[in-house]
Amino acid sequence: MKKELELYVHIPFCVKKCAYCDFLSGPAGEAERAAYTEALLREIKGRREAYMDYRVSTVFLGGGTPSVLTGEETARIFHALGESFDISRDAEITMEVNPGTVTGEKAAAWRQCGVNRLSIGLQSADDRELEMLGRIHTFREFLDTWETVRKAGFCNVNVDLISAIPGQTEESWERTLGTVAELSPEHLSAYSLIIEEGTPFHETYGSGDNDGHTAEAPPLPDEDTERQIYQMTGEILKTYGYHRYEISNYAKQGYECRHNLGYWERKQYLGLGLGAASLVEEQRFHNTADMRKYMEIFGEGDCGRAVCADAGQPMNGETGTALPGPAAEETETLSVEDRMEEFMFLGLRKTEGISCRRFRENFGRPVEEVYGEQTARFESMGLLERDGDRLRLTERGLDVSNAVFAEFIL
Repeated sequence: MKKELELYVHIPFCVKKCAYCDFLSGPAGEAERAAYTEALLREIKGRREAYMDYRVSTVFLGGGTPSVLTGEETARIFHALGESFDISRDAEITMEVNPGTVTGEKAAAWRQCGVNRLSIGLQSADDRELEMLGRIHTFREFLDTWETVRKAGFCNVNVDLISAIPGQTEESWERTLGTVAELSPEHLSAYSLIIEEGTPFHETYGSGDNDGHTAEAPPLPDEDTERQIYQMTGEILKTYGYHRYEISNYAKQGYECRHNLGYWERKQYLGLGLGAASLVEEQRFHNTADMRKYMEIFGEGDCGRAVCADAGQPMNGETGTALPGPAAEETETLSVEDRMEEFMFLGLRKTEGISCRRFRENFGRPVEEVYGEQTARFESMGLLERDGDRLRLTERGLDVSNAVFAEFIL
């Protein structure tokens, strides 16, 4: 019986870098995108032999902005994936897209490729907030994209939103939620803005000395407003038929993102492309984030072909694990303690929490034996609760989830 595997494919290109973004992405010309596509195809094809014992349950084409690729480039990527991996007939196949990069022709091509789920990066329904974030589109352009993908036949669509944007109020967030929910997407992701180092936002807000009284740099919402925004999100979306199944993710029944659930449930996944991360046979590793190095490994020429041939080696006979591949860096074999930690702090992100039975099956010990002190303390504080086999965060626990997760590090 084949083992389950998820695939993540990274497209590191976008039209313009947003002011808050620290993802491995940036603008590029047609020639650079075409060359990267060729290298990515070589990496994909080179992994075939090592992963013949796996069946792929989900595919996620992320970035960056994968929709900047031409329809032909996207089709070639999915053709290579289909030839190189055993992809289940009912696989969830997601592609991230951004308004301003979507056409009817492209959307039709994605459908032909087998893409059955889209994730649209909107972030806000307020044009002033979109401009503040450095987005390339307006809300009107998002609506055009929405109409295009619906006409193309996509009936499983996520919309990404960001809260706690500089200058945002409870009222503007409520308007964004209501406006988007009225469109009735099958899934909504609502993330709170994080000020990341190395971004333009960090230069403005990271030092903490910005007084927030300029038109160019309005203040971040204060802590009370941010907490209220977080709490009202679930309440508002519930009235539109969405349920929260993870800290920042909401879905209509049956439309939970299977790929992301795999991350939180520690399913095996293989990352392909620049900087893509993997978890295979309890090994964590990621591809190089250096574009020049990636292109040297998988690009054209004798060197690229030679290394790419190495990528097709079969399973390692001594360990029984899939080879990370020639672009892999920082390979780490997880200890039992590492795996237990991840089981807890990833699994508790889900509103249904973790299964105590599965913990015992995976690690041969009851969860109380390993984490009895933490679970008892958090239960007494009203942050954790038990429901039969499940151990999960309460509403209060979800509010302070990061502090709870930190206590499960052994």
